[in-house]
Amino acid sequence: MVAVVVMGVSGSGKTTVGSRLAAKLGWKFYDADDYHSPENRKKMAEGIPLNDEDRIPWLCALHDILRREDLSGQHTVLACSALRKMYRRILVCGASGIESNQPEQPGENTALKILFVHLDGPIDVIASRLEKRRGHFMPPELLRSQFDTLEPPSAPENFITVSLERSLPEIVLEIERAICQREASLSEILD
Repeated sequence: MVAVVVMGVSGSGKTTVGSRLAAKLGWKFYDADDYHSPENRKKMAEGIPLNDEDRIPWLCALHDILRREDLSGQHTVLACSALRKMYRRILVCGASGIESNQPEQPGENTALKILFVHLDGPIDVIASRLEKRRGHFMPPELLRSQFDTLEPPSAPENFITVSLERSLPEIVLEIERAICQREASLSEILD
């Protein structure tokens, strides 16, 4: 496993879960929100949902970070909304994931091995969390647009879905178990 991307709508707990998981595993942590352009931040602060044109350069930059860490042998945890299938393909494959549903062709950069952890829960629970959050550029009014954009992960994507209504220690433990299971499966294949 190269990386874990903790994904979900705004207010689902991505940063809290991701940073706790990274600290527990001794992995490097990145928060995708830190890499939004000033234009994207301004747009969201004004209550305007981001579109693909806004998100694609941001996602490509995040892929580059994950690729760099992979090449240096560093395991990483990234907190990133990754709401659509295409966005997750970009995180895995870079710019080649924009147009294609197909795996990369021989000779291209190898796709990153990422486990997507979808923090899932009811909109009312998440809305109440957003109402309590202070100092974030994402206003609660945009939550509905996030749910409208969300394409939950599905096969053949490498993912697990975890209820955000569980306690933080339970969520982190569930993710740890999934990582261990996948690493054990990979070892069996390689043996």
